[in-house]
Amino acid sequence: MPERKGKYTISLSSRPRILGYASVVGKKEGEGPLEAGFDAVFPDGRLGEKTWEKAESRLQKEAFTRALDKVGYAPSQVDVLFTGDLLNQNIASTFGMRESNVPLLNQFGACSTMAQTLCLAAIFVDSGAADVAAAVTSSHFCTAERQFRFPLEYGGQRTPTAQWTATAAGCALVGMSGRVHIEHVCIGRIVDMGITDMNNMGAAMAPAAADTLMNFLKDTHTSPDDYEFIATGDLGVEGSALFKMLTAREGHKIGENHFDCGLLLYDRNTQDVHSGASGCGCSASVLCSHILGNLENGVWKNGLFMATGAMMSPTSSQQGESIPGIAHLIHFSVE
Repeated sequence: MPERKGKYTISLSSRPRILGYASVVGKKEGEGPLEAGFDAVFPDGRLGEKTWEKAESRLQKEAFTRALDKVGYAPSQVDVLFTGDLLNQNIASTFGMRESNVPLLNQFGACSTMAQTLCLAAIFVDSGAADVAAAVTSSHFCTAERQFRFPLEYGGQRTPTAQWTATAAGCALVGMSGRVHIEHVCIGRIVDMGITDMNNMGAAMAPAAADTLMNFLKDTHTSPDDYEFIATGDLGVEGSALFKMLTAREGHKIGENHFDCGLLLYDRNTQDVHSGASGCGCSASVLCSHILGNLENGVWKNGLFMATGAMMSPTSSQQGESIPGIAHLIHFSVE
């Protein structure tokens, strides 16, 4: 059963496991350094669909179906789906999963959604509320640009601090078999430092990432050096630097065991993505390929995954509101 450990961290006593996982991406993501780890790369950004939004729904369906196929499960064997995306009313998730016939709980955590859905899936399995739970998350460059910024036809210039929304989706299945355990989850708090620039969301999210990590380390009486990796997402260049500065102020120096999903997905030297990648699908696809793959293969045995989100909307930004940040953390281990 889940048990509170300290003030913010939940210890999962039965240590639920990752049954299976899959990631699917678009053409630009497939041209990046992680290509070999993805289950599918779609050269057509619309995936044969009529709209960008339908294409994103298809990404979710593909990730979910491929994760099930890899472990020989049918949708009927999944007790609950936790899904989420960046679009209004989570339409990518709703329409992507509507044919699955699985009980569904849609989530909104902005770019932290993969960690949020996986936290809930692990808690459900650990508590006995589900035998198998799935976490599915997606984003699409074209749907996000249309909703949050400008129509693609506008051709506006992006600032150096801007990040590129990933066209990608990831799915992780949680149950009680598999090599990779989920030991703890740490639910983050809203942290708002007053940043209003929607083209610098890495800086808006970094304080929340530092806050969640500090809370987890305090609750578990551990230090950053106790973990082989500390993965954040998607802070990008500016956010990653700020994250390290903020944690150092709290007495914890983050070393080479830290990497950011937003800086792994693309090659910034050859791909024009400015400060790195962003979007729910960024950390989802990196988790469900590079991170879980290295854990399953024994490259790593103990690490932290912490997805970050900028909890804003076009309406709040247009009204001059600041950008609240949040980060949720998952502690993985391999025996």
